[in-house]
Amino acid sequence: MNKINFLKESLKTLKTSGTLFPSSRFLASKLLKGIDFSTAKLIVEFGPGNGVITKEILKRLQPEATLITFEINDTFYKALLKIEDPRLIVSNQSADKVLEVIKQHGFESTDYIVSSLPLTNIPKPITEVILDSAFKCLNSKGYFFQFQYSLTYYAALKEKFNGNVTLGFEPLNAPPAFVYTCQKD
Repeated sequence: MNKINFLKESLKTLKTSGTLFPSSRFLASKLLKGIDFSTAKLIVEFGPGNGVITKEILKRLQPEATLITFEINDTFYKALLKIEDPRLIVSNQSADKVLEVIKQHGFESTDYIVSSLPLTNIPKPITEVILDSAFKCLNSKGYFFQFQYSLTYYAALKEKFNGNVTLGFEPLNAPPAFVYTCQKD
């Protein structure tokens, strides 16, 4: 999906897409730098949009590993289905279904979740369910990476991950973004 089509779709669905522009390669790199791709068996991605970060994950993913994405926007979902890679599973379900979807594909848990969900645009009760589900499906010492355009969810993520949250910033993105790195005890 090109940038013009991304912009058109984002304008129609700004509440769920959360942005008018796809993520930059700089943001993707910062978001993924904490992943040990040599040992990752399963990576889960929430809100992949048009697949910019998805493609970066697939470039680094080992041949026997799996990436499961969760995308509820039908246009973005169909664009993701066009990525031909046997390691990619595209789910057209909400991220709150993460536990049941990974189990359907033979996994009990994951070490890494990468999220581009616009948490501030999602109703708080739904966000809480998504974050609870994400936390539950992470292995001990697993990581949840989230980017946002504000610090609105910093306190909530610190509470969810017992203070194990570090904050990064990527200015080379439109708009600039904060990257939360959260680790489960």
